[in-house]
Amino acid sequence: MDGQEVLMLILIFVIGDVLIYFVWKNVGNKRVVTPIIPEEGSIREVLLDRVRFFKNLKPAQQDVFLKRVVYFLHTTKISAEKGSVITDEHRVLVAASATIPLFHFETWSYEYLDEVLIYPGTFNEKYNTQEAKRNILGMVGDGVMHRKMILSLPALLSGFSKNSDSNTAIHEFVHLIDKADGEVDGVPEYLIPKELIQPWMEEMEQTISEIRRNKSDIRDYEATNNGEFLAVVSEYFFQKPKMLKADHPELYELLDEIYCAKK
Repeated sequence: MDGQEVLMLILIFVIGDVLIYFVWKNVGNKRVVTPIIPEEGSIREVLLDRVRFFKNLKPAQQDVFLKRVVYFLHTTKISAEKGSVITDEHRVLVAASATIPLFHFETWSYEYLDEVLIYPGTFNEKYNTQEAKRNILGMVGDGVMHRKMILSLPALLSGFSKNSDSNTAIHEFVHLIDKADGEVDGVPEYLIPKELIQPWMEEMEQTISEIRRNKSDIRDYEATNNGEFLAVVSEYFFQKPKMLKADHPELYELLDEIYCAKK
């Protein structure tokens, strides 16, 4: 190895250490609960192979995204439950789902999330995976499940399939963002600029009304309540932004401002 190669390696390590310090200093101060995680090269391979949002970023942005994923993996437990079997790739996809909606917010992290539980399939409100009537794909926990999130493994993987327009994991992380101000009401006050709150509420109410009157092509589940509206349209925004922009330009522009995607 010649001097130039050694210098290049040193430069790479220095840049990596600076990015890690940046993430810990600016994103959050959660303690490390998982000291051993996949190597960054392996994480990057998964992101490039499975995460369209990551692939569309510029190289410098990809480096920041990678460090945010590393931070999440170090500070949030991701556990297999109810007989499920998970791999490092699955853990990286969970971390990517958490990173996508907050990517443009340098000082925001999931301070009130300790663990993500991965179930082998759908479950019901009592967290049962065996009963016949079960249709829940993901849930932000309450009560004994406070500070936990539950995700169905098939739903997690489906969200990163090539042509998917929905993503359960992103959906649930948006609920967490919405919940940070104390109420899941479709208005993430910790993120949304004050001047956007009223326009966003008006657009939300108008679109929900159109859905309920069968005047919209957005799926009915979105009209359940304001919290579900935000979560579902956020899925569209991150999964199929061009389609959302073409079909619902006003909604797209507001989400673009809320998530600072123009940065």
